[in-house]
Amino acid sequence: MTSLAIAKTTTDSVPEFFHYEDTGCEVSPSCLTCPLPQCKYDDPVWFQKYRRMSRDLIVWNTMQGEGLTADETAVRFSVTVRTIFRIMRRCRDGMPEMEGEELLALAAD
Repeated sequence: MTSLAIAKTTTDSVPEFFHYEDTGCEVSPSCLTCPLPQCKYDDPVWFQKYRRMSRDLIVWNTMQGEGLTADETAVRFSVTVRTIFRIMRRCRDGMPEMEGEELLALAAD
């Protein structure tokens, strides 16, 4: 009976015998070409923060680049003025700890 258990363990541990279909997700059509630094399924909380910061940077850059007020920005992005103030706070608080390349990568997403 132990030889059967060993054979089963050996078969399961060899990746060549495992069928894997790389279907990707909404970020990338394939896991092998995904631009994220880690898989969104590995840490969903991290992915939610990553997407929020990406959106926040788009709003922040638009607001700064076009000189929009909080009211105008809220109308443009269909959010409340309070949300704009939260975005402004998160961008100001989050930017010092992030590298320039990281910010550019987030804004590009």
